[in-house]
Parts: sequence; structure tokens; C-alpha cells
Amino acid sequence: MTETPQLYLITPPVFDPQAFAPRLAAVLDAHPVACLRLTLATSDETDVTRAADALREVAHARDVPLVITTHLQLVEKLGLDGVHLTDGARSVRKTRKELGADPIVGAFCAASSHEGMTAGEAGADYIAFGPAGDSALGDGTRAGHDLFAWWSEMIELPVVAEGALDTGLIETLAPVVDFFAIGEEIWREDDAPASLSRLTAPLR
Repeated sequence: MTETPQLYLITPPVFDPQAFAPRLAAVLDAHPVACLRLTLATSDETDVTRAADALREVAHARDVPLVITTHLQLVEKLGLDGVHLTDGARSVRKTRKELGADPIVGAFCAASSHEGMTAGEAGADYIAFGPAGDSALGDGTRAGHDLFAWWSEMIELPVVAEGALDTGLIETLAPVVDFFAIGEEIWREDDAPASLSRLTAPLR
């Protein structure tokens, strides 16, 4: 793989849609982003709907597809572009059947190449592995360079690296991934576009 990886943006888990929309717009105007994922900590449908409505307007005005984590029932209802599943390959086939051929279906497969291949066979459009960096969250398992290198050599399906990314990791993984999914890494900074510029400097 020789092409420069693309950017895939993840929302913060908690945000006020009115305040966040202009922050998101500033990042999308400053950087080419291939996809935006709405990932909220809340499971309150009203809150999720408000957030999705605000972000869809910003994303679609810039031709950026918006996918939502887990809530596949909301994809059609809210005019979203697809769903990001977090349970590996388990619900990919059912989701693909329910949504049809066009919507994006992504699958997070932690650090399991087997799970990734199974998800791909079941109809996923991309596979995400992570965390790529060191994180105290989860069980400490990392998706290492070897996994991405093997995948990019053997499998056609696009692969996303996410979780605890830093500039060094982005430089190291750039030759073997298709997308870097970036979220908390930039939203904790006041100037998110500048933060994203620094983080992704190795890609330029």
C-alpha cells in the first residue's frame, strides 16, 4: 500500500451539539476527512437524535459521510450513511441484511485478525483494529504493527487504526493502514484543527 492514509474522525462521547457543531466544522474545513463517526456515551434517543441532526448538517454540507456507533435502527430514520459495529463480526451479517447494500457497515475487531476476516466475509466495508497505542483502558491488548502489516499485505478490505494514537504511531503505521480514526486525541485541545495538524504531520 502506497497511498497516504485518510482521516476518519470520531466525536467525543459527550458534547453539546450546538457548541460542538462549529468546532467540527472548523476541523472539516481545515482537513480532508473521509468519514465521521458519531459515538455517544448516552443511550437516550432524544440526545442521540439531536446530536446526529446537528452533525449531519455539518458533515453532509462538506460531503463527509456520517456513521453512527451501534444504533443501526437510527441510520435510515436520521438520514445517516451507515453504522460502526463494536462487537467484531457478530452482528455484521444481520446488519448488512437489514440496511441493504449501500450504507457503510464498519466493524471494530480489537486486535483479532480472525474476527476481522470473519466480519469482512459477512459484508463489512472496513475493519477497525485498536487500540493502536498504549491505553490503560480495556484489557491492555494492543493492535500492533504486525497485525496491520499482515492485513495490508494479505487482505483487500480497508483497515482503520484507532485508539491512543500519537505522532510516532501515525508515522510508523502510515505505510500499513488505510485510515486513522482520531477523536479524543484532538478534542481535548482547545484548537482541534491545529491539534490534528500536529498529530498527522507525518502524513504530509
